[in-house]
Amino acid sequence: MSDQEQTRPAEDRSPPESEQTSAERAPAPQTTPRVPEAGEQEAAPARRSPEVEELEDRWRRALADLDNLRKRYARELPREREAERAKVAAAFLPVVDNLELALAHAGDGDPGAIVSGVRAVRDQAVEVLRSLGYPRYEETGVPFHPEQHEVVSVVDEPDVPAGTVVQVLRPGYGEAGHQLRPAAVAVSRRQE
Repeated sequence: MSDQEQTRPAEDRSPPESEQTSAERAPAPQTTPRVPEAGEQEAAPARRSPEVEELEDRWRRALADLDNLRKRYARELPREREAERAKVAAAFLPVVDNLELALAHAGDGDPGAIVSGVRAVRDQAVEVLRSLGYPRYEETGVPFHPEQHEVVSVVDEPDVPAGTVVQVLRPGYGEAGHQLRPAAVAVSRRQE
């Protein structure tokens, strides 16, 4: 390299113009989008296939069916709730009737008959709850289960293993995972 070439900056080391090819000297063609003239029409969008049109039609129909289902459900829900409320209330009507009979016989003066009548009404109410899916449970001597029991007291019982239900203070109704109310119980604790 000559002294002159070494002093030029690196980016300026291009070959002299005489060495450049004619293709390199020619300006690059500019590509601009072609604008249609007044007499020309733009190409029509591609026509959809019949399968795509059929799928879109089925999709629209499915959306309409779903919307109709939502509206029907919104109309029927209050009716269904009312029907269930009426069913439960009708199940308790005999209990109320028997309580009224027990109160009517309370004036007779026989306390044993009143107590047995109230027990019968209670048993009838428990049976109504059982038929609605909430059986009564009040077992003692079973291990404490947090889904079925609510501890209200802890007692010292030397003959009973720790964590055992020793007394039911208020019975529970329902089954594990589907309860109306847990049983209030007293549980034995570990002896120290």
